[in-house]
Amino acid sequence: MTATRLAALTATAVALVQCAPAPAPQPSEPTSTTSARASTAPAAPSQPPTPQPGPVSVHPVTAAELGTTWRPGCPLPPETLRRVDLDHWGFDGQTHRGQLVVHQDLTAEVIAVFEQLFRLRFPIERMRTVDHYPGADDELSMRDNNTSAFNCRDIPGTGRWSLHAYGRAVDINPLLNPYIDGRGDYQPANAGPFVDRTRTDPGMLHDGDPAVRAFTDRGWRWGGYWRTPKDYQHFER
Repeated sequence: MTATRLAALTATAVALVQCAPAPAPQPSEPTSTTSARASTAPAAPSQPPTPQPGPVSVHPVTAAELGTTWRPGCPLPPETLRRVDLDHWGFDGQTHRGQLVVHQDLTAEVIAVFEQLFRLRFPIERMRTVDHYPGADDELSMRDNNTSAFNCRDIPGTGRWSLHAYGRAVDINPLLNPYIDGRGDYQPANAGPFVDRTRTDPGMLHDGDPAVRAFTDRGWRWGGYWRTPKDYQHFER
C-alpha cells in the first residue's frame, strides 16, 4: 500500500470516530436497598376507628321510678341512688342505650368503666333496670342476659342484704357469666352451657380479660376470683 493510500484511510477512520453518537446513559443503581423496597411496599391496612359512646346523663330517682326494685325497709332511701343513661356495645356491633341505677357515690366510676367497655367493643346484650321484670325478679333478669345494678334484694339463702341493695354491685351478661355455688348448682337456670368456663364466647368474662380489668383496676372486686361460690357476672365496690 502506498503512503498516500495509507494516509487517506487513517484520516477516514478518525473522522468516523469523531462523528459516532455518544453511548446512551445507563440507569443509576439505587443508593439504598431500603428506599427501593419502601417505594414498592404495600400500604398498611387502615384500622377501624375506636368507637366513642354518646353523652351520658345522670338523674335522681324517686320511689315511684324505682318501681318494684325498691320498697320501704330497704337499707337506703331512693335519694341516695342515681339512674345513669349511657351507651353500650351490642352483640350486633351497634350502639345501644341502656340504664343502670347505682349509688350516687359510684356514678363517676360506673361511667368510666362502661365507657372503657364500649371502647373495647365488649358486647352487652341488654342493660335495663330490673323493674322491667315482674316483681323485680333477679332470676328473670339473669335469664334474659340483662346487665343490671340496683335491686333491693338479699343474698339468696342468707337473709343478708346483697350489695345490689345498696347500688354498689353490677352484674354483667349474667346468662353468659353465671353464679355457681359449691355444689355446682348455677343461676340462672338456663345458663348450663356457660358453666364451662373454657368457652370464649363474646360477652363472657375470664381472669385477666380487659373487661374484667376495667373494673378491678379501679378497685372493684370480681366474683370470678372468689373461691366459692363463683359469681362470674358480679362486680362490687
